[in-house]
Amino acid sequence: MGDDSLPATRRDALARAILSFVLVLGVPLAVASLPGLFDDGDTSWHVAVGQWIWREGAIPAADPFSFTAAGKPWVAMEWLADLILAGAYAVAGLAGLAAAVAAALIALHAIVVAHLQRRASPMVLVTVLLAMDVALAPFMLARPHVLVWPLLAAWTALLARGAETGEPPPLWAALIPLAWTNLHGSFPLAAVIAAPLAFDALVKAQWKTLKGWLILAAASFAAVLINANGLAGLLQPFHVANLKTLHLIQEWQPSTPGFTPLFYAFLLLGLGVLLWKGTRVPLGRLALVLAMLGLAFLQVRHQSWFAIVAAILIPPLLGTRAEPAARVARLALLAVPLVIARALIPTQPPEDSANPRSLIAAIPPQLRGEPVFNEYSFGGPLILAGIRPYIDGRSELYGDDFLTDYVAIVGGDGARFDRAVEQYGIRWTVLPPDNGKLIAQLDSSGRWRRIYADKVGVIHVRTR
Repeated sequence: MGDDSLPATRRDALARAILSFVLVLGVPLAVASLPGLFDDGDTSWHVAVGQWIWREGAIPAADPFSFTAAGKPWVAMEWLADLILAGAYAVAGLAGLAAAVAAALIALHAIVVAHLQRRASPMVLVTVLLAMDVALAPFMLARPHVLVWPLLAAWTALLARGAETGEPPPLWAALIPLAWTNLHGSFPLAAVIAAPLAFDALVKAQWKTLKGWLILAAASFAAVLINANGLAGLLQPFHVANLKTLHLIQEWQPSTPGFTPLFYAFLLLGLGVLLWKGTRVPLGRLALVLAMLGLAFLQVRHQSWFAIVAAILIPPLLGTRAEPAARVARLALLAVPLVIARALIPTQPPEDSANPRSLIAAIPPQLRGEPVFNEYSFGGPLILAGIRPYIDGRSELYGDDFLTDYVAIVGGDGARFDRAVEQYGIRWTVLPPDNGKLIAQLDSSGRWRRIYADKVGVIHVRTR
């Protein structure tokens, strides 16, 4: 007998199960198999930090990696994520990192689907997840922020449910900001999300549940204080945000349609749907969405936070309802072997500035312990290779003056470069080919000799 003989309810149930499998498991696993996960040199130093913590049994309080800032106070505010990444790398190398990302993305998709499956039609659910993933695509990297995405989704979903019922989430929800604080520096967003949604809940409950919400707020605040880095860890996100040189880093620059056009396309589409349907938005929820959108416009990196929060909050406002696609919890049983399989499949990203394998292999052993002037993106891979860099992605460690000086040097300021050489005793350099001015100066100076070059970088040694 063919499929047509199946009762309509069974066919619908099968279709919903397949849809859930694709959305919760298929899409995250596919994304976690893309080489773009490793397109950021910061992945390497995060792994190195985790290795240091595993080895030393402590969280570093001062820089143990560079030679220009060695011993300078440093807050490893993402220490827990670094431990996870280092553990995954120890088990299966880059494939292990891909598996960790897959697990985080599966958890994110499962939370969004579980929250929306009774609040949105299948078409709306698929569209929302597609829009969310497109917005997240530029940020899907093997870095700590991806590990926090499920926590962001869970926190928002629990609070949104509370806003619908008027009741505060269960007290165990305070464990979310506890983990968040030690995983990533974006933890202040937990308060930004909680306040307006709690307001909507209290309005709905006519302020009768105020005591419960205050208890949750107190528990969550106490959880944030359980920070392995102490007061410095709590203040570190604000210190980073106040750096004057943040505009030099792409992810901290203001959003533009030219850089992330699909984000703006889906944003306009969503706004058009809301206006067309004449959607009424509770005041707190509206304030939250606008605040998150403002952050997304202010800095590119915040687009990911906005996309996840919007995916949780907007679809229920559209007035569509549906039966659950499937019990999402059951998919967890399938997620475990699939994540393990992802860890067992070798992965090798193309060689580039974030993965300069041949370039690092070409560094002579006698130079590896000597001071180097390196390009910013090479810093992480150098650290993971056991080589102390001049600079790496920890911009808050080096500070505004050092970063400003570095940018001038790679821009071709020979006088500044010569001062850095004398100050730090630089013996060799490793630069990408697009640092043409500085490379040309080294080639023509007579004091530097080129010893290696490939499509990723050029190595010079100081001769006198």
